[in-house]
Amino acid sequence: MPTVAVLDMAGKEVEKIDLSEAIFGIEPNAKVLHDMVVNHLANRRQGTQSALTRAEVSGGGRKPWRQKGTGHARQGSTRSPQWTHGGIAFAPKPRDYSYSLNKKVRRLAMKSALSSKVIDNELVVLDGISLDEYKTKTIAAMLKAIGSGKKALIVLPEVNEKVIASAKNIPGVKTAMANTLNVYDILNADKFIVLKDAVAQIEEVYA
Repeated sequence: MPTVAVLDMAGKEVEKIDLSEAIFGIEPNAKVLHDMVVNHLANRRQGTQSALTRAEVSGGGRKPWRQKGTGHARQGSTRSPQWTHGGIAFAPKPRDYSYSLNKKVRRLAMKSALSSKVIDNELVVLDGISLDEYKTKTIAAMLKAIGSGKKALIVLPEVNEKVIASAKNIPGVKTAMANTLNVYDILNADKFIVLKDAVAQIEEVYA
């Protein structure tokens, strides 16, 4: 059973807690993690790209020269793809790139991502974040104290507007709720910072 230290905002250890073996202590499945990241990025694509085919560009209704006898290659339109200002061959059109993975794959991917953070010593558990006012400097000092890198994900047990607003001004720092985590954000973070109460929520959701 993985055991991690619980830190305060100054980076000092206040206690140790045991994490669920079934969620934070499994062997990460690299294939499933890859599939989940690809799925997440595909679902984020807007799919709004669009280009004109030769049927949609204006002009080109007249044959540019006669079929034979000119020495030129035969051409039927000045709006064919090989012409300047011609249409695009196999032009991209708006489409939906999203697709879904089954529930077992999603759960295994989440457990693999959480376990990988424990294995790589990138999981930090905080006893709490206390802010009396909106203060980016306080969050920045906390991140420095716990040894956070350029990219950090702070997981809260519930919405805390002061923490969210104070953290969003720091480049590379994101916040999330325990019930809205995604594999991509977890893997993309140099430090996965979870409040102690949020750990219990994560274990409850993925038990």
